[in-house]
Amino acid sequence: MKHAVTALAALAQPSRLLVFRHLVELAPEGAHPGDIAARLEMPPNTLSFHLKTLSQAGLIDAEQSGRFIRYRANIAGMQALVGFLTETCCGGDPGQCIPTVALPMPAVNRRRAASLAS
Repeated sequence: MKHAVTALAALAQPSRLLVFRHLVELAPEGAHPGDIAARLEMPPNTLSFHLKTLSQAGLIDAEQSGRFIRYRANIAGMQALVGFLTETCCGGDPGQCIPTVALPMPAVNRRRAASLAS
């Protein structure tokens, strides 16, 4: 429960969620902070703050390689969080769960996502 609350709190901020989703997209290779900052058009000091928060929440991992650090999404941690959130879905009987349509993304996030995709 404590880990889930920490992870969800870390993701409950638009820029951190954007960084995390970008690293999930780049899994398993990950990326260097400069590449992330350039791609997401985020100041390096702001990105550093968000990477630290995501790392402390166990959502991303950092690997030092010489002078460089590569950040990667912790896919196992993400799957554990999703598993925790859904383990009691439909009374614990996943066969009873009916797939639902994904919630639409707010217009401002669609524009940001579209600009990143191009």
